[in-house]
Amino acid sequence: MLDLITHSAGHVVAMKAGGVVTASELQRAIDAIEAAKQNHPLVSMVVEIDNLRWMTLGALLKDVGYGLTQLGDLKRYHRVAVVTDQAWLKHVAHLEERLFHTLEIQTFAKRDHAAAMAWAAELPRGAHESPEEDGYHGA
Repeated sequence: MLDLITHSAGHVVAMKAGGVVTASELQRAIDAIEAAKQNHPLVSMVVEIDNLRWMTLGALLKDVGYGLTQLGDLKRYHRVAVVTDQAWLKHVAHLEERLFHTLEIQTFAKRDHAAAMAWAAELPRGAHESPEEDGYHGA
């Protein structure tokens, strides 16, 4: 299961994952990320993970494929808040932060969900939620 969660900041894509994630569910998340990238120079994400068991093969292939296409576009991603109480996922998030230096990744306990949402919404000094204020007119 992967569901999108509403966030008040347009540059933030928030989602909740658990159980088994399918390719069609993952595609909805990818579509939301791409839509945010069309309208904002920087995109942040909140990913709440609860009892994630696995991804279907189709979802895994889609995830890897999309991830590879984004390597040249990492500067468009600002922050990723990982909300989970699963210790192994916190270790994975810390490893990813070391691998992707341009991206801020922070883990939050489930009880700190509101703090994760607020942290992801913060933009760098001088950046604006309204893309036109930055002179940005879409990708």
